[in-house]
Amino acid sequence: MGRIAPPVFVVLWSSAFVAAVIGTDVAPPMLLTFSRFALAGVLLAVIAWVSGSRWPRGRQLAHVVVVGLLMQGVQFGGFYSAIGLGLPGGVVALVQGLNPVVIALLAAGVLHERMTRYQWLGFAVGGGGVLLAVSDRLDSSLGAILLCVVGLLGLSLGTVYQKAFTPDVDVRSSTAVHFLVATPFMGVATLLLETPHVSDWGVFGGVLAWIVLVNSVGTFLLLNLMLRRETAGRVGALFFLTPAVTALLAWLVLGQTLSAVALVGLALGGVGVLIATVVRPPASTAGAGRARPATPVPAPLR
Repeated sequence: MGRIAPPVFVVLWSSAFVAAVIGTDVAPPMLLTFSRFALAGVLLAVIAWVSGSRWPRGRQLAHVVVVGLLMQGVQFGGFYSAIGLGLPGGVVALVQGLNPVVIALLAAGVLHERMTRYQWLGFAVGGGGVLLAVSDRLDSSLGAILLCVVGLLGLSLGTVYQKAFTPDVDVRSSTAVHFLVATPFMGVATLLLETPHVSDWGVFGGVLAWIVLVNSVGTFLLLNLMLRRETAGRVGALFFLTPAVTALLAWLVLGQTLSAVALVGLALGGVGVLIATVVRPPASTAGAGRARPATPVPAPLR
């Protein structure tokens, strides 16, 4: 699971941007997000109930609600609105690619996670690559870019908050709560800020099925599982890979292309994630003659 989950997560997460581009062509972004949250929340609640999942209560429930509003409402409200204003899905993914840097800064200050010099180097290289890739899109709508920043902060703050306050909650019930509490938030937003309508129900239904079953249920269950097994910094570093994968999917599915500068930036992002997640500091020579301690076995999932 530890080896399969990260690459599967990156591909599934990246596909959401392509689906969002298609979906916002036939419906307003808030309406699409509201529909996603409502269906995903009900589906996950049924899964949690049937499987006997333990539901969060009291103060723990309050923390789960905060995570849901940040990671679902704020993140996707910002990202989908930016896409609805015409910002390409690949560019939104590039802005989201700064997530590992924001998470690393927050995790170091809030969670006191110790970052190695290799991780900081990887974050610097990856973040620089993302900025380079976005540099040729600065002529886009300032409002759309600001919405992307809002979505980025929602994701980063939600990830660190979850790692700090809800590390041991059941991923099935907690993810259901995330979607359910974000549903009325997005419902009010679509009524106040949009004129709800759907121009093509077939396309809307297909996109909704994908983002509910694959992106909402599958992806966020994987994200929560990885957060329980790894540090927030290491999980966050995976987001450096989503811009490149999103660009590839957008080219294959939508025919969208990126400039040479953007492609160089994407490559640097990939190098950054390799440095931050794969490279390890050399073992101290002082302990060369000593026996190595046994590798700890991770605790089973609850």
